Amino acid sequence: SPRVGGEVLVLDRESTAGGIPRHSDHPGYGVRDMGRFMDGPAYARKLVRQAHEAGATIRTNATVTGWAGERAIEVTTPQGRLLVEAGAVVLATGARERPRPARLIPGDRPRGVYTTGHLQNLVHLRHGRVGERAVIVGAELVSWSAALTLREAGCRTVLMTTEYPRPDSYALFSGPGKVLFGTRVATRTRVSRIIGRPDLRAVEIEDLDTGHRQVVECDTLVLTGDWIPDHELARLAGIAIDPGTRGPLVDSALRTDRPGVFAVGNLLHPVDTADVAAIDGAHVARPVTTWLDGG
Repeated sequence: SPRVGGEVLVLDRESTAGGIPRHSDHPGYGVRDMGRFMDGPAYARKLVRQAHEAGATIRTNATVTGWAGERAIEVTTPQGRLLVEAGAVVLATGARERPRPARLIPGDRPRGVYTTGHLQNLVHLRHGRVGERAVIVGAELVSWSAALTLREAGCRTVLMTTEYPRPDSYALFSGPGKVLFGTRVATRTRVSRIIGRPDLRAVEIEDLDTGHRQVVECDTLVLTGDWIPDHELARLAGIAIDPGTRGPLVDSALRTDRPGVFAVGNLLHPVDTADVAAIDGAHVARPVTTWLDGG
């Protein structure tokens, strides 16, 4: 694999490196890039170990807050602020699920409403508790991941609701998922109101074709999918944004329109699986070394 003569520095705003897989405690990771079937935490640990073994420096609790030049970035850490001047910058900031305010769901503002990332962080990393009856908004791969996390926390998923006419995940997952979790998947529906204060008591579900509404009792609501790239750094740099994905516009070498700045992973195509994002990282290595060598 390509190697650079100087230092490779990875900046991670979380306290533990590894991204989303580190708190996705279920199998299905590593198939495309490693040819193995691993759970998320093991996959994250292996990627971090490989980066260390390759000679990279990984600095956690390091948040990039802005730019100080074409390839100079400002970083905030618990030890103070840093200025990092690099020969090449690879943006791998990923994507996030839209929270409740961005989805414009009417109703109360109770406790018990989560995104998948928030839920998995709470259950797998903080060993916190959730409720007993959950409704999941979405019916894609990440939705079944949320259902697995809820099951581990002792919470039953009573309903999945999706605006699409069919579940937006592989039949391999959605079919067995309904049986495994005893979950009804309501297609062409949406959450039209959240009910409960200070704790969630129920949600109102609207049929998009008939307008009929019904109230479903629950104490946990998980908002899955509806991804948006974490593109703030790209926008701050004035990098051209793809209007379709809302991530940076890149060529086949994953170069942005700012010289020496590259973008990879779910920042570009929200959202794909972690191993596809890792393959992007491997793909960008050669264009980066070509750039550093004056190509």
